[in-house]
Amino acid sequence: SRKSKVKSRKSKVESQKSKVESQKSKVKSRKSKVESQKLEVMREFESLNVWKEAKAVTLDIYEIFKDCRDYGFKDQIQRASVSIMNNIAEGSESGSDAKFINFLNIAKGSCGEVRSMLYLCSTLGFCTPETEATLQARCKKISGGITRLIEYLSSNRH
Repeated sequence: SRKSKVKSRKSKVESQKSKVESQKSKVKSRKSKVESQKLEVMREFESLNVWKEAKAVTLDIYEIFKDCRDYGFKDQIQRASVSIMNNIAEGSESGSDAKFINFLNIAKGSCGEVRSMLYLCSTLGFCTPETEATLQARCKKISGGITRLIEYLSSNRH
């Protein structure tokens, strides 16, 4: 009878272990589904904050330079700002994390190019020092957001 009680307890413990493993599996499956849904949303570039901010900066740069007669400078800073948002968009549509990361690195480089050119803007009289500082801060924020997105895509979290 003592042996049967021990067997019964072992059976109950095994049953509980099985239930716990089943629950863990269900939770893991739910987490995977949620992460998959997050990734799907992230693949829509229009939902990415870095893309939205890059678009806003681009529109501001076009506004600032609309009357600029230094066409070389104007063209270069406008193209570089458009490149930020377009590379984020193109990468999000590329179909793989590795390609997306590559496009994000290009976008980050374009962001650096815009920031570099912004250092000349107030000196050359294209904008006020305050406008330059604001755009610099916004570009740094975009660059940081791109870095975080690259880190996320590089991790095993998704």
